[in-house]
Amino acid sequence: MAFHERDLCPDRIVTDAGGAFGMGAGGGGLWHFLKGMYSSPKGERFKGGAQAMRMNAPRIGGNFAAWGAMYSACDCTAVYLRHKEDPWNSIIAGAATGGLLNIRQGFRKASRSALYGGLLLAMIEGVGIFLNNNKLAIASEQEDAPIHIPSGFPEDYPTDVVEDGGSSSWFGRIFGKKKQEEKCSESKTAVLESFDSPSLPIPTFD
Repeated sequence: MAFHERDLCPDRIVTDAGGAFGMGAGGGGLWHFLKGMYSSPKGERFKGGAQAMRMNAPRIGGNFAAWGAMYSACDCTAVYLRHKEDPWNSIIAGAATGGLLNIRQGFRKASRSALYGGLLLAMIEGVGIFLNNNKLAIASEQEDAPIHIPSGFPEDYPTDVVEDGGSSSWFGRIFGKKKQEEKCSESKTAVLESFDSPSLPIPTFD
């Protein structure tokens, strides 16, 4: 997870709560709309789906918003106590959120929910770290890859022209050829100008 892209505390509490509400209301509303259409009789399917969505979407969105606000509050608390941003804050916040939301159902239920919340956030953070490391590895390999000069080109041929002209995409080939033609025309112009320039006077030995 890219922590630098997230909002600062406590602004992220409001942002995460709003995003969670939209996600819960949208996803839950769509689910109950399809479920209501399936349960309604013929001729009333759209009306039944719309009614089911109107009744259940706000409730699911509110539950998601409560979870998102609690998670962000715990995350900001972990950041304040630990004085740093890292994946452990998300794992701690997930466990604390699962436990606090189920605290009224008893210690055993709250402990189990806290364990599930911590494991879920640990898996999410692990996948995020794995993908980020793969992206960094691919980027470093592309930067360190040697430039391939096609056969027939001299060794001192400009590498930027080789890169532009040797692109595998049609877009790169078109614009690469244009750059190569511009550089060739510039070199020809320079050679012609050298012939037009006045030469030095020929010394006489009289």
